[in-house]
Amino acid sequence: MKPAQGESVLSRVVRIFETFGPDTPALRVTDIARRADLPVATASRLIEELVGYGWLRRDPDRRVRVGVRLWELASRASPTLGLREAAMPFMEDLHAVVGHHTQLAVLEDREVLFVERLSAPGAVLNVTRVAGRLPLHASSSGLVLLAHAPADLQEQVLAGPLPAFRRTTLTEPARLRRFLADVRRTGYAFCAGFIDEEATGIAVPLRGPGGDVVAALSVIVPNDRAARTQIPALRAAARGISRAMGNSSQ
Repeated sequence: MKPAQGESVLSRVVRIFETFGPDTPALRVTDIARRADLPVATASRLIEELVGYGWLRRDPDRRVRVGVRLWELASRASPTLGLREAAMPFMEDLHAVVGHHTQLAVLEDREVLFVERLSAPGAVLNVTRVAGRLPLHASSSGLVLLAHAPADLQEQVLAGPLPAFRRTTLTEPARLRRFLADVRRTGYAFCAGFIDEEATGIAVPLRGPGGDVVAALSVIVPNDRAARTQIPALRAAARGISRAMGNSSQ
């Protein structure tokens, strides 16, 4: 069955799910219809069906959010499940040392996608969250992943746009190119104040069985003189995760 204009029901359902995000976990039907560019009646009918399957659910105030059933299915099939399982013991140890934020991220299109994070009360400000995204040029994790990405992707990102979060964000292609070369040379990205002036992001690559970089491990710590002292612990955790994933070269 296909709606008018040849658009499939599935494509409309996909647009409904894409209206939800880290900052919009619950929405009213009218908001979903507007964001998904659907008639309210169509959105309402599809939402009711999805609620029936447990893929969406309604709050007491009638707002709609992603259902537990969809989360369950996604968690079972997640391509990052093995990565997260391998990383978590080392992330927990690293987090105990750092005392702020420890994060795991992967490359997704032209963005960095954060798939796991450990935090602590009173930790330095961190804008990232699980299932959140950032531009590759803006964060330490993104810069590590970009530095080891295929050349064509690097050139696409270097061609811009390169929006700034702070004055220290790498927005000049020549400067970004030099930074990526430094990341490959040193083995880490050190980003003091790139997103928030009071925070420093430090990231290192994680390598899979074939030696390719498959993810980035990072910490977010205060932007002070002690930030660089976290690099050895971060690298040690990365070596442990890479070995757990079957890479013996680290």
